[in-house]
Amino acid sequence: MEFGKCRVAEFPDGEYKSRRKPLYDLEDRLLEFAANIIELTESLANTRAGNHVAGQLLRCGTSSLSNHGEVEAAESRRDFLHKLRICLKELRETKRWLRLVGRVKKLGSPVNFTIRINEIEELIRIFVASIRTAERNGQ
Repeated sequence: MEFGKCRVAEFPDGEYKSRRKPLYDLEDRLLEFAANIIELTESLANTRAGNHVAGQLLRCGTSSLSNHGEVEAAESRRDFLHKLRICLKELRETKRWLRLVGRVKKLGSPVNFTIRINEIEELIRIFVASIRTAERNGQ
């Protein structure tokens, strides 16, 4: 439940706790993006090329979600930056595979392809900004 800029979480015992959390939730965006990648890979052609691209896209396109969890559990500033950079690398790889899917017609016609490209570009910008901010704050 959301009230203003605060999110209120209901726990199984019925208790409510207020958490200051931005309405923009990166984890939710990464979860939605990973789910879209899974749907996309399932729609690709069942050919040697389609299976190869689907496998690669499935690995890199869903890994940012789990790697973001690693970022949240970083043990040091250096570890934090390293894990952010891993997320960024995986997102950039995903973008390249998505561009290939858009280029090769025999792989199938992905639904909502433009939306996926736009979302990955936004996610890349978010991670680049996060890395720059963390580097600046660490100096």
